[in-house]
Amino acid sequence: MKYYLIAGEASGDLHASNLMKALLREDPDAEFRFFGGDLMAACGGMLVKHYRDMAYMGFIPVLMNLDKVLANMRLCKQDIAAWCPDAVILVDYPGFNLKIAKYVKRRLNIPVYYYISPKIWAWKEWRVKSIRRYVDRLYSILPFEVPFYARHHYEIEYVGNPTVDELAVRPFADETFDDFVTGCGLERKPIIALLAGSRVSEIKNNLPMMIEAAESFPDYQLVVAGAPGIPPDLYTPYLQGHRVKVVQDKTYRLLQQSRAALVTSGTATLETALLRVPQVVCYWVGGGKLFYKIFEKILKVPYVSLVNLIANAPVVCELLGYRATAVNLRRELSRLFEEENRKRMLAGYDLVTDRLGAPGAPENAARSIVAALRG
Repeated sequence: MKYYLIAGEASGDLHASNLMKALLREDPDAEFRFFGGDLMAACGGMLVKHYRDMAYMGFIPVLMNLDKVLANMRLCKQDIAAWCPDAVILVDYPGFNLKIAKYVKRRLNIPVYYYISPKIWAWKEWRVKSIRRYVDRLYSILPFEVPFYARHHYEIEYVGNPTVDELAVRPFADETFDDFVTGCGLERKPIIALLAGSRVSEIKNNLPMMIEAAESFPDYQLVVAGAPGIPPDLYTPYLQGHRVKVVQDKTYRLLQQSRAALVTSGTATLETALLRVPQVVCYWVGGGKLFYKIFEKILKVPYVSLVNLIANAPVVCELLGYRATAVNLRRELSRLFEEENRKRMLAGYDLVTDRLGAPGAPENAARSIVAALRG
């Protein structure tokens, strides 16, 4: 069968490539055509447009590149119509993908499957109407999305979480502390890991605050997890005058050897929890208290970190907006070294792990898609 996939950013490229591998196991004759990236291209098929040429995030960048966005959308619609696939599979990236879903269902009547739901439960809840109308089946990777969509009278399928899959097959899972610090040129002191985000703006806003807070613990060494796609020298200005090291592209290995972590909100909070490292979640944005209070009114969920959302409880401390300061980070970090607080957080991690379930997210989604098409 012929599958047309659309992923508009690096994370989507990763998840879509794993889904493509699973589809090939279920359907050895599968053919692929896609908007995506290098990981998808390595699976075979035809890369029509690279996500580098379409990853415009936020209102202003989209507005400034509106002609390119519209041209990409026209190309996508025309290419799907010309190729006439058996199914269109969308991966997150809602601003683009929901418009494609509408076109495909209304004009072409091709089945539409959505792998990895847009975060409409946080804001833009109205998008659920488009999903109900134009998506035949949605495959969720977060268990709390099932009751959310049920409240909107739309049944979805939780297939598992890709982070569980990635951690299950990660290399160096049995690495010792001594082997890690020796191989990375680090000291033999316990580690506080600093995960400052995967975007330049996140690193700029969060890393200096993290360093200032963590330097108050001289018995520990501070190690930054260098994010994929971020040049190592980008970190240099933030490290000058501080005893902080960077290890590049070794986030899982760093976390599993760390005593505690300061983590910007995102998938990294979930990775940290599954590797059982006590953490403080932080995310600084400008605008002050007033801006954050307005943002809180817009936000439709009680938490921001995936850990707390999955547990539906405050397992980890979230310091967001104006609350993200070095003073507050220092206070909450010190609590992570108290045994009772560590035990409480690790018990919360156990709950999260249990709710996420076993590995197999792409396999479960692929099996369901192929069965639906053959049925």
